[in-house]
Amino acid sequence: MEFFKTLSPVFQAFLGATLNWLLTALGASLIFFKKDVSKKMLDSMMAFAGGIMLSASFFSLLLPAIEMGKGKYFLVFFGFLFGGLFLLLIDKTLPHLHLFTDKFESEGIKTKWKRVVLLILAITLHNIPEGLAVGVGFGVASLKAEGYTLAGAIALSIGIGIQNFPEGFAVSGPLRREGVSRWKAFWYGQLSAVVEPIAAAFGALFVILVHSILPFALSFAAGAMVYVVVEELIPEVQKEPHSDFSTISIILGFLVMMSLDVLFS
Repeated sequence: MEFFKTLSPVFQAFLGATLNWLLTALGASLIFFKKDVSKKMLDSMMAFAGGIMLSASFFSLLLPAIEMGKGKYFLVFFGFLFGGLFLLLIDKTLPHLHLFTDKFESEGIKTKWKRVVLLILAITLHNIPEGLAVGVGFGVASLKAEGYTLAGAIALSIGIGIQNFPEGFAVSGPLRREGVSRWKAFWYGQLSAVVEPIAAAFGALFVILVHSILPFALSFAAGAMVYVVVEELIPEVQKEPHSDFSTISIILGFLVMMSLDVLFS
């Protein structure tokens, strides 16, 4: 821990997000042991991930932003709003395809890309705000802002890492079901999280360069994560008759991240 404290915040963020990428790869590696998984299980895994993201958005990002932004509430307000709008822009431009949907239902700019690529990009869309959140967390912690510590940034990184594990299998599992080889399914599954270390380094650097608007940076990351959960995850896991099972999984994920935040605070 002491050695970790001596590293630059940008490198800390990069390492934290790299761990999350490795956990995604670990989740994707389950494809070597299990060929298929039920839609109910996949939905519960993604719902659990959504619960963690919702909890992290509030306890690790938005709440500290509100506490730091006393007298500057407009920074929190517009940060959260612009975070959501930023993801809306990516959602409307990045070609992607949700799990268990036909290719004609793809979103974003229309392309002739293969279904496999579109599925990977859908999960990559989730990982961009996750990486940004980790980077912003470590960046804010390095500035010793009131109410935010390195332990809090580490808790955020661990929480996102936990939810990355099922995300890895959520990509590789459906790909294997469609006839993709185990190695390719694993490769594509882990590839979806490669963007996280890059986004994390960018997030930390951004905070350090514009440290005067810390509440904006934190709430921006929160808004981006909430957009992903509400737009991409919740509708997907609530389509089937087992939606109550998914709802419980969201609550469990929320409680796990809340517990981590309390433990490390």
